[in-house]
Amino acid sequence: LIFLLLLLCVYAEHKVIIVGLDNAGKTTILYQFLMNEVVHTSPTIGSNVEEIVVKNTHFLMWDIGGQESLRSSWNTYYSNTEFIILVVDSIDRERLSITKEELYRMLAHEDLRKAAVLIFANKQDMKGCMTAAEISTYLTLSSIKDHPWHIQSCCALTGEGLCQGLEWMTSRIGVR
Repeated sequence: LIFLLLLLCVYAEHKVIIVGLDNAGKTTILYQFLMNEVVHTSPTIGSNVEEIVVKNTHFLMWDIGGQESLRSSWNTYYSNTEFIILVVDSIDRERLSITKEELYRMLAHEDLRKAAVLIFANKQDMKGCMTAAEISTYLTLSSIKDHPWHIQSCCALTGEGLCQGLEWMTSRIGVR
């Protein structure tokens, strides 16, 4: 029995949804995780799903399209989600209020009540981008008390910061 439980722990898949507004870098991040290289992408209609393995931890990652017309269907992906990766375009100041609305709408959803949240402040290589601290303040992340969360600066094109985000996620496995 102990052996079976150990097998279950080793091969358990952890469901992750990758969300954010269109053009934030969600698909680029997914394929950096998968292949460690930049893949030319086009806007995601529906979703992409890939399994990422980090230190024997299996993550089933659902990259969900972020166009305005698709956001209302995000909730169809919420069931059994353990982690939300919210990708923020650190240059897109004009739409940060929309990102904030979407974040708090997700956090209020019953199916995500136990989900941990990783926020990637993407495009940190761009001149004039907002820092992770500025994004954290604008999104009022410090007010989130019922979900573990972490914000990580990153650059999807170079992969910088992505491993640190995955390490935070793996450190949360089994912590509730």
